[in-house]
Order: sequence, then structure tokens, then C-alpha cells
Amino acid sequence: MRSVDGWLDRFCYKHPRLGIPNLMLIIVVGNVLVYFMDMFSSGMFSALLYFSPASILHGQVWRIITFIFVPASSGNLFFFVLSLYFYWWIGSILEREWGSTKFTVYYLMGVVLNILYGFIMYLLPFGGSGYVSMDYVNLSLFFAFATLYPDMQVLLFFILPIKIKWLAWFDAAVFLFSVVSNLLALRITLALLPIIAILNYLLFFSSTLLSALGRSRDRVRHQTSRQTINFKKATREAQQHKGYLHKCAVCGKTDTDYPDETFRYCSQCDGYYCYCSEHIHNHVHIK
Repeated sequence: MRSVDGWLDRFCYKHPRLGIPNLMLIIVVGNVLVYFMDMFSSGMFSALLYFSPASILHGQVWRIITFIFVPASSGNLFFFVLSLYFYWWIGSILEREWGSTKFTVYYLMGVVLNILYGFIMYLLPFGGSGYVSMDYVNLSLFFAFATLYPDMQVLLFFILPIKIKWLAWFDAAVFLFSVVSNLLALRITLALLPIIAILNYLLFFSSTLLSALGRSRDRVRHQTSRQTINFKKATREAQQHKGYLHKCAVCGKTDTDYPDETFRYCSQCDGYYCYCSEHIHNHVHIK
């Protein structure tokens, strides 16, 4: 898994003509056109476009592509426009960051995974109708954006400033709850859909995710190690009983008397011996 995203990067670099410039703008315009067509047809127009394996196998092959343009929700015009603007915004930024080819491959990989999942579920005796939508593909776009720009702020409901990473963590929690609740209810097909639908995100960011897991594991291991626990205990006792936290073992400077001084502990001395900046590299190691 560690080299999957590297292979995808090399593939996109070697095939620059696969990109579709302004892909998200095309998707947004298509959604708007379908939305207005639904207004004049009482939703019948979307019924001719959404993904349906049964209809596709009976000749309506256009549904393999047209379900991309079916609006996720058309009940409220304000939220419809807001969601389209949001996904156009993050899609445009991702395209500028990655280039048209990588963004196109990322987006279309999510679409293809949804199509394959829909057909597999339809062909299985317990899979149901095989209906899929673009909800999780759009969610994978948001996860990609949050991974690249975690500290970017947006105005939630145009009022509350909040960082993208916190919205992503909330969506991830809802995503995980959906998977677990469906598994507990033995709704296997519904539990697998979210995982398959954002597999493009997991593939493109495999190295990033593995590195983050490794750093978290190392951080927990360091914080729970005996050396760290003993060090924290020793420094806490020193501050309580002696009135200072750090004291140079050579010259006797303390962080109370010299608050601007930098103190370090020597890893080669036996025990916890602290030294000021003048003596950290100029002292006899205590054994």
C-alpha cells in the first residue's frame, strides 16, 4: 500500500492528456441543468438519469455516465447552490494543486468504483437494486482537500470560523458510525458501500495515512515509556520542592533565575542531568 500513491502519481505524470480541464465546473453545470429540468418535470428527468444496473442491462447505457449529474438533494434551493459552490471550490483548488490529470483520475476512479460496486451488488442475490449516488465521491473530494489543507478556515453557516480538519473529523465520525451501525444490523451491502466509494481517497493518500498512523504510534509509545514517565515525575517533584524546574549541573543556573536561558538534558549521562546552553556540549558525562 505504501507505493500505491507513488505509482498513481507516476501514471498521471506519464499520461498528461487524460486530464479534463475544469472537470468540477462541468459537473456543477450538469447538476444545475438537471435541477431545473426536474423543476419542470416533477423530478421525472432525474429518474431517467440515475444509476440503475437493471435499466443499464436493458439498454439504457447512458445511466453509466448521467448519474454523475443527478443532484444529491433538490429539496432546498439555498443548500443545493451552497453545496455545489462548495464542491466546485474544493475541486478547483485540488485541480490547481494536482493538475488536471491527477484530479480527473482521482474523481473518475471514485465514479468507476461506485459503478463496479453497483453492478456487483445487483448481480448478488442479497445485493438489492445496486443503486449508488455521488454522495461518497464528493465526500472523498472533501477528505482529500482536508488532508492537503487541514488548517484552512471556512465560515460555517457564514458565521462561525472553523478549520477544515474539524469538519473532516466530524464527517469521518459520521462515516464510521454509518459503517459500524450497518455491520451490527447485518446490512453488509450498506456497510461496504461507503468503504468502496472512498477507496480512491485511501489509495491516493495511502503513504500519508500510514505515516500519520506511524507517528501516532511512536508518540503514544514515547509518552507511555518508563523513561518519559520517570522524567515527568522527576521534573514535577523538582518544581514542587526546589522552586525551579531546570538547573544546570555544572554552573547551577536555574530556569527561575534565568528565564530566557535554554536548558537541555544529556542523553549520555546516567540519570537526569540538566545543562544550560553553555555546558550542554561542554561537560564531563556522569556515569
